[in-house]
Amino acid sequence: MTTWRVASDLAAIMVPIGVVGAVIAGLCALVAGIAIVRRASGLCGGAVGIWIPAAMLSSVAGFANQWMPLLLSSAALVGMLAIGAVVRGVMNAKGIELPRRKAEADAPAEAPTTASAPTTTSVPVLARSNPVRAA
Repeated sequence: MTTWRVASDLAAIMVPIGVVGAVIAGLCALVAGIAIVRRASGLCGGAVGIWIPAAMLSSVAGFANQWMPLLLSSAALVGMLAIGAVVRGVMNAKGIELPRRKAEADAPAEAPTTASAPTTTSVPVLARSNPVRAA
């Protein structure tokens, strides 16, 4: 096999792998953007954590000089994080609050703490007998 033939065969395998990586990275970017809007920082971190290997997988297409999957996956994350932050800011400015989950809504609200004067309690003093007597 010639070098051109090997490069062509590798491109036939690596470009679809890179496209799949870009699709997975795009979905993770979408989830991260939605998580920012919903103030779910754990979900956003998890989505970005999965986006990283997916973006690395999309860079595999670069071996065939196809850089578009990597560029699209990177642009998707940057775009969705920016859109999520803007939407969250608009919602905060307008006072819009998303409905809470049932577990959060059912939890009792914390009572406000009030400062009170310190109280002192008297401790009863017990009479002690001296077991050692002076001679």
